Amino acid sequence: MVGRLRLWSGYVLLFYVTTHLLNHALGLISLRVLEDGRHWFVLIWHSLPGQIVLYSALLLHLTLAFWALLRRRTLRLSPWEWTQFVLGMSIIPFGTLHVVGTRIAHDYFGVETGYPWVLGSLVTGTWLGVVRQFGLVLVVWIHACIGIHFAWRLRPWYATWLPLFYAVALLVPAAGLGGAAIALRDFADLARQPGFLDNVFDVVHAPNSEDIAALYALSDDLVAIAAALLVASFGARPLRDLWERRAGVVQLTYGENRTVSAPTGLSILEMSRFGGIPHASVCGGRGRCSTCRVRIGGPDRALLPPPSPEEQKVLARIGAPENVRLACQLRPPPGRYRVTPLLPASSGPVEAYRRQPQAHGGERFVAILFADIRGFTSISEGRLPYDVVFLLNRYFRATGQAVQAAGGRLDKFIGDGVMAIFGLNTDPQTACRQALDAAQRMSAALDDLNEALSGDLDQPLRIGIGLHAGPAIVGEMGFERVSSLTAIGDTVNTASRLETLTKEFGVELVVSQDLLDRAGVQLPTAPDHEVEIRGRQSRLTVRAVARAIDLTSLSS
Repeated sequence: MVGRLRLWSGYVLLFYVTTHLLNHALGLISLRVLEDGRHWFVLIWHSLPGQIVLYSALLLHLTLAFWALLRRRTLRLSPWEWTQFVLGMSIIPFGTLHVVGTRIAHDYFGVETGYPWVLGSLVTGTWLGVVRQFGLVLVVWIHACIGIHFAWRLRPWYATWLPLFYAVALLVPAAGLGGAAIALRDFADLARQPGFLDNVFDVVHAPNSEDIAALYALSDDLVAIAAALLVASFGARPLRDLWERRAGVVQLTYGENRTVSAPTGLSILEMSRFGGIPHASVCGGRGRCSTCRVRIGGPDRALLPPPSPEEQKVLARIGAPENVRLACQLRPPPGRYRVTPLLPASSGPVEAYRRQPQAHGGERFVAILFADIRGFTSISEGRLPYDVVFLLNRYFRATGQAVQAAGGRLDKFIGDGVMAIFGLNTDPQTACRQALDAAQRMSAALDDLNEALSGDLDQPLRIGIGLHAGPAIVGEMGFERVSSLTAIGDTVNTASRLETLTKEFGVELVVSQDLLDRAGVQLPTAPDHEVEIRGRQSRLTVRAVARAIDLTSLSS
């Protein structure tokens, strides 16, 4: 909830800044249009509801920023997080004088704080004041853009709309700063006329020198208060750590004899950073991306608190088992725990959503398809490498489209062969029917490919397909980025062996009777064979199908 409040208060402030900059952009036209446009800005933000929303968002966002700093257990932040933090703290010294010179001057001294007053103050002031006002725009805007990027980059639609967001992020401040600069130049030209500035300051009821000094003093006091709060937030951290150590110590073992001990109250992600252990966290520890997830073990695992509703929502999305938790959300009580990060520290936004619920590992009934080009070595002999790659890519595209159209998942390409899995998200009967459908589609796709390449091939391509179904261990396997969801076990080995039997039987498809029975499909006209499979104690009944494209007619 704290994170949501901070985010939505930021949205309100960003909308205010955007409308302010769009008002500034009218200075590209003329000073009169600039001031006329301000009436709409005032109508929104100077009304009672607008002021309540704006100042509530400002105070809330600032308060939660200090609270987040106090609550953070370690200052091991990424460069982008440090950049956002420094820019956020810089807004106070950059922007306090602007707020005091407009809102406070209007409310307490009756100053008409429109563009004539602001531009007149800049013209009569020093270059430092101009740099301070224009720098405020850049500091606020970059801080907001970083926050928006961290909040949105895990959304599925973010990558699609990113070019538009980039354009807005560049054009809005550029137009605002350009309009303000031109307006300041035009106003400075007018200010050279005798009596112009005196007349402007009379119209806007400019404060006298004593009131101006009071405004500067108030601005300095607000900056000093903010600096004191910042120092207090840093200073309270060691006191908090000492207090929390009285409640006990948490010991985490990461493997390879790496152990981190820290006081109670820290999250596992914070303890990883505290111990200098690389740990993925795309969303910055806000419990949104799931990339920080860990497998928890150890003698005291039963002491862990249950996941909160927000954490459980993310865990359910990725299908996490009971011993998998989000490192950024889990704050273990005193005890000893064994922690295994499940994603590499270099994981990016893609890893947050690309993994299926089966990725953590488990047994599941699946149908496996293996296919291989017959005699590809002789076909590729004498061809240029470019021609071989072109031919394989055409074949892989045809077979891959057939598998996906049937509802399967391409597991891997092995040389000139392919492995596909069916049943990751369906019942066993549907999985078996999908595998048969894929085999039939692959055969038809190969006929189309042979016809398209008839002028380039001395002989048509031929394939062998093996199909088998049964229980297999399904999970994401590999190392770092070279990992994928796959299946292992006897069912996979048997399907691979059936594919090699197509050479022995001289057919295109060998399918196990187990798969046919589970699919509810009969092939009475296809010859049956009893075969021995290495590693299996009993013989396996299979059906040999000359052409997989004829499956429909054979089953009728």
